[in-house]
Amino acid sequence: MNTYFTVWHYGALLIGVIVFLITVLLAMEEKRPSVRNSIIVSSIFVNLLLAFIIIMALDKYTKKAAVYNLENHRILQTEQIVFTGVVKNVGNYTIGRVELEIKLVNRGHIRGNVKGGSFYKPSGFAEMFGNATRDYQPQTLIETPVLAENLQPGETRRFRVAFPYPPYFKGVTQFTRIYAH
Repeated sequence: MNTYFTVWHYGALLIGVIVFLITVLLAMEEKRPSVRNSIIVSSIFVNLLLAFIIIMALDKYTKKAAVYNLENHRILQTEQIVFTGVVKNVGNYTIGRVELEIKLVNRGHIRGNVKGGSFYKPSGFAEMFGNATRDYQPQTLIETPVLAENLQPGETRRFRVAFPYPPYFKGVTQFTRIYAH
């Protein structure tokens, strides 16, 4: 994953290393090697867990992006749906990668219009040998394309994303969510 650390990330990592070194120095004063080793190993696991959580939290609050003018249209000849729009870095730090999760949910099943589709997907013995039912049609489609990479603060970029659109969808509800790493 191509991402950028901010000053806050480096500060958090530095504090984590200092806490780890202090823990190791205090553990070295223990006479029993089994206790000393367990303290050091525990410190490693705790510090790695805390570093992961803190870096994810810092990413969430320092790397902010927004999508404007999001539009979609279907291309019937190729059975695709195309999303276009503009992505903007609204934060103060460089974003390594911006992804847009697009979730399309078929609403045809609500009205009883789904033919040959169901929410049951077999996952048993028959599926191991490829004998699963052929009429299963998923009612949800999730795509997560990359919209931009190395997006500077205040920078905007246009995007166009196309992916296959199931022909059996009858009236679709659309959900979008943006991720900035």
